[in-house]
Amino acid sequence: MTSLKRINYPQLPTPGGPYVHAVRHGDTLYISGLTAFATEAQGQSTAQQAQAILEQLATIAADEGTNLKALIKITVFLTDIGDLQAVRPVLFDYFDGALPASSLVAVSALFSPQVSVEIEAVVAL
Repeated sequence: MTSLKRINYPQLPTPGGPYVHAVRHGDTLYISGLTAFATEAQGQSTAQQAQAILEQLATIAADEGTNLKALIKITVFLTDIGDLQAVRPVLFDYFDGALPASSLVAVSALFSPQVSVEIEAVVAL
């Protein structure tokens, strides 16, 4: 059995619950849902929050020796599905043509009213 490596990245906000930023299993990295909480984008527009989240994902990828072109799959959670039109250009910009598989889920709320988007990801290493 391949060992699991549970990872917290010091450059990211400290997890506020019983989880780590990511778990590595073999050559795959499973990244917990990230939000803009505890970043400058907290409470800002959903597009700004998405940008902050993608910056966090890019930081994780770089720390693991790769980049966002290695994304396999993302799941985007939005508290207002109407914000999708503002988030899509941000996603396209960060993916730079290397589109991952993706799921979109509309949710009634996230853990804080100051966050309107959460993104989790799977990255090939």
